[in-house]
Amino acid sequence: MIKNIIFDFGGVVVTISHDEALRRFTQLGLPDAEKWLDPYTQTGIFGELEEGQITAEDFRKELSRLCGRELSFEECKHAWLGYRADVPRRNLEVLKQLRKEGYRLILLSNTNPYMMSWAESGDFDGEGHSIHDYFDATYLSFQLKVMKPNPLFFSKVLMAEQVSPSECLFLDDGPRNVAAASQMGIRTFRPDNGADWTHEIYDYLK
Repeated sequence: MIKNIIFDFGGVVVTISHDEALRRFTQLGLPDAEKWLDPYTQTGIFGELEEGQITAEDFRKELSRLCGRELSFEECKHAWLGYRADVPRRNLEVLKQLRKEGYRLILLSNTNPYMMSWAESGDFDGEGHSIHDYFDATYLSFQLKVMKPNPLFFSKVLMAEQVSPSECLFLDDGPRNVAAASQMGIRTFRPDNGADWTHEIYDYLK
């Protein structure tokens, strides 16, 4: 019986735009931006930031070096937020409904301090609520120092929550992430980025 629903952030809760992120980092002066940025798992300093190997300040300094000019935290944040295309109201409403129905909602995301400085603020939903107002627990790659699809990420969440895989449903738009969770015995649902999953999710909860 499903008691816990684990959500990816970008691509599920929030619709992402890989192209806009590429455009913004290119505007900063980053050469070959497409070499660094991936829709699901970042590489280089981008991956190091999301895996917690370097701090936001380390990232800012190294990105400044790559771009050939001094960048501010806000410039870096603006570029990262290029990934944020939309926060569909329907998603937020169903999150609130699922909690009312007794499900424990867990966020499990490959992300970084720049993205979370927005998501953890009242600007997240435009109504003064942060991401924490919609979830019972959040597990973030840069804090746990591990990224999906590494099975260790899922193990850490299951251990911290003290739940069995069979009690969990995991939503993620990344094929490798879903495959990794499924191999651990977690039930999975892979909606496409930006798709309306708010009705179909109930088919997986039956």
